[in-house]
Amino acid sequence: MFSRLVDAFESKISSAVEDAISKKIKESIVGLDSMLQSLPKEVPVTNIAALNVTFVDDPELSESSLDLEVNGLFSAKDAVVLSSHYHRSIRDSLSCKEADKMIKISLHEDVLKSASSVYFNASKMQWIVDKLPDQSLLNTAGWRFIIPKLYKMYPNHDMNLNVSVSSPPTIEVENQHIKTTILLDVVIDVLDVEEVIPVLSFSMVIGTSTSAEISRNALTGSVKLNDFTLSLNWSKVGDLHMLLIKTLLSTALKTVILPYINLKLSEGFQLPVFHGYKLQDAQILCTDSWIVICSDVTSV
Repeated sequence: MFSRLVDAFESKISSAVEDAISKKIKESIVGLDSMLQSLPKEVPVTNIAALNVTFVDDPELSESSLDLEVNGLFSAKDAVVLSSHYHRSIRDSLSCKEADKMIKISLHEDVLKSASSVYFNASKMQWIVDKLPDQSLLNTAGWRFIIPKLYKMYPNHDMNLNVSVSSPPTIEVENQHIKTTILLDVVIDVLDVEEVIPVLSFSMVIGTSTSAEISRNALTGSVKLNDFTLSLNWSKVGDLHMLLIKTLLSTALKTVILPYINLKLSEGFQLPVFHGYKLQDAQILCTDSWIVICSDVTSV
């Protein structure tokens, strides 16, 4: 009898349950939309840059996930944030290798390019280099057989490198690595008592590829030199043997500078904690203009 009673009211029960669930979902979506609208449009990252967190599409709800898409581009802090629609379609095939994770963060290469542009325009890609892993490279004695006139004019003088990026670096995300091309202008200064004397200027183009991974909630990586070109801008120490200098600098990059950078990268950068939560067992995938981070989340 109970079975017949259930059968008689089955359609009404199902309809009532569906209506109740639909009502709750609609109420939740309205609440979520209200909460999202109240969030700030940008988040300060440093005293120079801010991250545009404007939502560019409505939230998408599926059977097992909620998708939120934000602009994600960097801009100069306190600059007017334009409301232009930024959208990049990510392929569904970009998924995690292992079982489903709690969150998936997809980052387009344009985000990296925007950060690069902000720091370049803020003149933050200029450095005075007065220390190197091989400090002999910053003394004229280390160059006496390569640039004899430099050593003759300034024997055993210390030097520094005035390095500036001449245009925003080119960044491309490819399969399992990130390719970067950096154009540099380098002025070699001789330190003579209290005077800084510019003696040489070069232009360089450095092409690198970087691989990244996440280990124990830290972002680590390594950099490999792909290309290196060198040209002379001007010289106050006579004619130069450019092929010899290029060979020396290329060797220094491969054997001194990049190993030092990779040592620092291997130590890792701790990923931030967000409102008491951190990523757990995260993995990172680079392919076809996208960086994808898949992770579980745990409280700290």
